[in-house]
Order: sequence, then C-alpha cells, then structure tokens
Amino acid sequence: MTSVAAVNWGLVFFAHEGQAFASVTGPETRTGTAAVPSEATFVGIQFAVGTSLAILPTATLVDSGLELPGATRTTFRLGGVEWATPGPDDAEALVERLVRAGAVVRDPIVTDVRQGYRPRASTRTVERRFRTATGLTQGAVRQIERAREASALLAGGVPVGDVVGKLDYFDEPHLTRALRRYVGRGVRQLREGTGGAIALALDQPTS
Repeated sequence: MTSVAAVNWGLVFFAHEGQAFASVTGPETRTGTAAVPSEATFVGIQFAVGTSLAILPTATLVDSGLELPGATRTTFRLGGVEWATPGPDDAEALVERLVRAGAVVRDPIVTDVRQGYRPRASTRTVERRFRTATGLTQGAVRQIERAREASALLAGGVPVGDVVGKLDYFDEPHLTRALRRYVGRGVRQLREGTGGAIALALDQPTS
C-alpha cells in the first residue's frame, strides 16, 4: 500500500505465518510503498508529537524505523524490559505503563506550542527543542498535517476551491503538489477513492 507522510512515531505489532514482530516506526517526510503480507494481523500505536522514547531519539527514526528483537505473540522487549504485546483493546494500557516507567517522555515546550501557548523561551530555543523532540521542523509538521487534512476533506466531497481557501494554499496547483509529495494521490484520486490501498483513514475526522 502507499505509505503517506506522517508526523508521529509509533509502535507496530504484527503476526504472520506463526511469527510475531514488533517495531518502532518514525515520522515520514514523504510517500513510499509499504509491504502488507496477506493474512497478517496488525496493531499500531501512534504517539503524540513531542513525545519520544527515552532510549531512542525520535530524530534518529525519521524516514526509517527499528525492529525490536525477540518479539513473541505475548511479549516484546524495549529498553531491556519485557512488555506484554498489546491487542486492539490493550493499547492505551500499554502506553500508560510505558509513561509510568519513564520509557516514554515528552518535551513540555513542544506540548505548549502544539496547544497554542507561547513558551517563555526564544524562538531559536523553541525550534531547536521542537526538532530535537520530533525530528522535524515546525514548518514540516504543519505542511504534512495540512496535506493530510486536505486529503480527508477532498475524500469527503469538499470542493477543491474551499479546501484551498480553508487551509491557506496559494492555489489549486499548490495544493496538488503538496498532495503528491505527502500523500501520493491527486485530487481526482482522493475524490474517487482510486489509486490502491493507502495508509490514511480518509473516512475519519482529523484533529
């Protein structure tokens, strides 16, 4: 399927032909192709922008990832600790355990910026902290999130002109270039649902 640009890092667990796998995924700055084995089962957790693994800087994961060794259907190892492999209903409980154990941390300045607050720090310091915590600049995050939101709006039938105006694109060609770069689809493909499988839930509201 088409893998789209994303600003979050995450944990992915999947099983295929009797084998279990666990991996850490990083933010993606461009589209790509992701293999999806037939009959494989997946559970994925996306973490908020500004959070990171205490043992692995998010910046090292951009456009890449890391397979976690020794994964089974019931356990995986992270930071030298064995954790229970989550099912679809156990993801939030796993996140809570990771936070309590200090395995997942967050940068409060990035959290404040994301919530619209102005931190008591210089613009240069904020940008440095943001990039250290996320692996991306604030501008790159805005562009990726805007393209993903535009995709959902177009797939939902919102007119192109309205999307251009709502999301402050310069014009329709500007929107089209962003979609191609970050989502791998054009306006018509998003409207018609063509182009094959895509790693983007276009039928769900975005925030």
